[in-house]
Amino acid sequence: MDFLPVELAEYVAAHTSPEPDYLQELNRETWSKVLMPRMLSGHVQGRFLSMLSRMVRPRRILEIGTYTGYSALCLAEGLADGGVLETIDINDELTPMVRRYIQRAGFEDRIRLHCGNAMEVIPQIEGMFDLVFIDADKRNYPNYYRLVRERMQPGGWILADNVLWSGKIVQPQEKMDADTRALAAFNDAVHADPQADHFLAPIRDGILIIRMRN
Repeated sequence: MDFLPVELAEYVAAHTSPEPDYLQELNRETWSKVLMPRMLSGHVQGRFLSMLSRMVRPRRILEIGTYTGYSALCLAEGLADGGVLETIDINDELTPMVRRYIQRAGFEDRIRLHCGNAMEVIPQIEGMFDLVFIDADKRNYPNYYRLVRERMQPGGWILADNVLWSGKIVQPQEKMDADTRALAAFNDAVHADPQADHFLAPIRDGILIIRMRN
């Protein structure tokens, strides 16, 4: 999922603000103890998420796909005073680790964890959102988009990770697997949405940045 030559990727990382200590620790622990550590946002993408959140200053963030909590901690850095991030993951085995790092960051009052199927949990969370980050099972990306787009504040932002899918997104349709087809359908749906301004940023595995007009 890394498309830049190694030398350029290292240069980008060297010229990006460093992670806080607790994120460095979480990064190392994820890679040493957790399955599929490539799912972690990591240093450069994490600082990008933090920067966007600080620019938006959201009061309410929804994250679909917590994993070990790295991206939630990055996004929470930009919350407005009194703001809350609601994050959902179906895997409760990682919850103790996520809670430990939330406490380590001092974000207990900013982040709320939900465990379960996001399609069922999202309707149970009341209110509108200023910022949504989608980074969960790829086959549900079109469903997540339909579910959250009506819950966005006017001018709200949706970020979707992995939309280049290690380059598989440009394969011929007949060669795509189910995940790739779902991502292609999601990208096409956003591109055709008259209420969405969007930019596909080629950062790591691709982040689709969407601004809902109303």
